[in-house]
Amino acid sequence: MSEPSALRQVPVFFDRKRCGVLSEIETGFEFVYESGWLADAKAQPISLTMPLRAEPYESRVLFPFFLGLLPEGWLLDVSLAKLKLSADDTFGVLAALCRDCVGAVSLGEVSE
Repeated sequence: MSEPSALRQVPVFFDRKRCGVLSEIETGFEFVYESGWLADAKAQPISLTMPLRAEPYESRVLFPFFLGLLPEGWLLDVSLAKLKLSADDTFGVLAALCRDCVGAVSLGEVSE
């Protein structure tokens, strides 16, 4: 079986340390923890729904944990208008708006 080809990727950080990569793939989305993060004795999962493991997490829809990082309501509407983003591009919106989140998890620059 061949590896899924990433359309876009964004690094994921936990307490400002790179812990994994979220990818948009042909069949949906994939999140994988970095091997260095898994080797760290102090490593924590980004979510209880995504425990530490070497195997990628795959989903046809964006993982609920990542959707939970997005602002809601009027703040989302204002952010979309200000940054000229399409609400239909959930991955792009997530990458643009979640670089400095309230919690321990944040996202970095998107690569294509």
